Amino acid sequence: MSRHSKLFSMFLAGVVAFVLTIGVQSAFADDLTHAISGTVKSVDKTTKTMVVKTADGTEHTIKWTDDTVVKGAKDTGEAADKATVDTGKGIAEGSKVTVKYTEKAGEKTATGIKVASKSTAKAVSQ
Repeated sequence: MSRHSKLFSMFLAGVVAFVLTIGVQSAFADDLTHAISGTVKSVDKTTKTMVVKTADGTEHTIKWTDDTVVKGAKDTGEAADKATVDTGKGIAEGSKVTVKYTEKAGEKTATGIKVASKSTAKAVSQ
């Protein structure tokens, strides 16, 4: 094999490795979990979506599924050991929430929702 063929083969192998690395990173980027905190502006239980308004005024439309875990104020204190899964319930307009979600193709899907107790929400808003 000539010297130029070896150099071209090494260059080609490097380009292929680079392209594969970029492709793998892009595939994993969709599976990242994000989190936001804010106030529930609206809830649509028929489409399983809610709009959460963050402190900076940004509104996020987030859907939930049967696998979404919702924990509310009732899960604090002594009841923390007996935390309940409450999918789609307890999410009300005006509630202070922290939402963990994934995003694919611009659609945000909640993996977990924590509804703050009234006393926590009041302390945070002051």
